[in-house]
Amino acid sequence: MNQSIQQFKADFFKALAHPMRIQILELLSDGSKNVNELQSILGSEGSAVSQQLAVLRSKNVVQGTKEGTTVTYSLRDPLIKDLLAVAKQIFDNHLVDAISMLEDIRKDT
Repeated sequence: MNQSIQQFKADFFKALAHPMRIQILELLSDGSKNVNELQSILGSEGSAVSQQLAVLRSKNVVQGTKEGTTVTYSLRDPLIKDLLAVAKQIFDNHLVDAISMLEDIRKDT
């Protein structure tokens, strides 16, 4: 496969590789929000939220729309919501497997 496509994919997933960025994407999955709204929900400083939004914007994961002095952020592609849902299903499956394995270990002891 083309090396530049692989690099694009790697950069995209790197943009998602931070707990606050995942939280931001989950919040934006429910609709557009500005920095103050995100800051309030996340209980984090505005500068930290802005820094993470800048990473997501640089990789075209979110987009900002300026309304007066406020920038409202939204998912650039609605499929990101589906990606997050699939990731949750994968993690849930791994947890079920881990719990099952733990139960087997407990039975053996």
